Amino acid sequence: MKKLLFGVIALSFITACNSDNISNQNENPANDNTSSSDLAKRGCASEEVRQEALNSNAELRQRLATLETNTEKFTNDLKAGKVLPDGSIEIPVVVNVLYKTTAENVSDARIAEQISVLNADFGGTNTDINKIPSEFQAVSAGNTQVKFRLVNTIRKATSKSSWATNDDMKKASKGGIDATSPANYLNIWIVGKMTSQGKTILGYATFPESAGLWNDGVAIAAPYFGKTGASSPFNLGRTATHEVGHYLNLRHIWGDANCGNDQVSDTPTQTTANYGKPSYPLYNTCSGVQRSVMFMNYMDYVDDAAMFMFSAGQKTRVQSVLASNGARSGLRLY
Repeated sequence: MKKLLFGVIALSFITACNSDNISNQNENPANDNTSSSDLAKRGCASEEVRQEALNSNAELRQRLATLETNTEKFTNDLKAGKVLPDGSIEIPVVVNVLYKTTAENVSDARIAEQISVLNADFGGTNTDINKIPSEFQAVSAGNTQVKFRLVNTIRKATSKSSWATNDDMKKASKGGIDATSPANYLNIWIVGKMTSQGKTILGYATFPESAGLWNDGVAIAAPYFGKTGASSPFNLGRTATHEVGHYLNLRHIWGDANCGNDQVSDTPTQTTANYGKPSYPLYNTCSGVQRSVMFMNYMDYVDDAAMFMFSAGQKTRVQSVLASNGARSGLRLY
């Protein structure tokens, strides 16, 4: 188990950003069942985009430092019984659809389906939650007490067939759609296809230090949004669950480094990302300690059908940014 680390300002000076699409060097690498096809691998550019933004923006680095300080305080106050443990909130969602083809113009029914997946996954009512191994049941988040409510869908035809991770889909001036009050609404952009450095990206998100900025929100490629008509093995709506996890202050479970730290104490340290559908138990060795890893966590890179839990520590981080003094307190409209 890991200890929480709060030297967050140092994150902005990392010289080797761990891309969501490249293999990290492993210490006793996991048996990740990786397919030879790039399309069979989950691709999320959130941490890469975050590091680029931090490296060029001192104000954003300060926001991150404040965010982690507040998260630590909330965690300690929660342990001491100084705050209510439920942290219940219903997040209003605006979905922005940018489409070139009929297939990319995802239906209202499919959008509603995705909102239902988010509510089930964050509410601990997902039908596959019973697959959590007994080893991890004691640290399962269960209901994070975060809900999602669709309040508007905005559609716009485009001539673009592919988008990058440079936030153009969030700018009307670049053919995208401007965010709706990003301090108060979770904006989700759906685009036909996304790539980064020539590789397919399923989605990416901004972290809470970007709360309220013009580009704040989540972007997802249409083939991996919702369930009906989505592309296997990412056809259960879990790409949105993963990216909204980032939006609510969750890092990749391997900490975007070889045996890295995701700032959560109850997620076992693991060498790197896992792919495909690993078999439990899956063991990694970091710093000479062998651990059974939580590859079924939503913040890993396994297929949709292989991920089905958040941890209690992750729940605390989510609640901290949604608290009345949290970075995302502006989402408390209801």
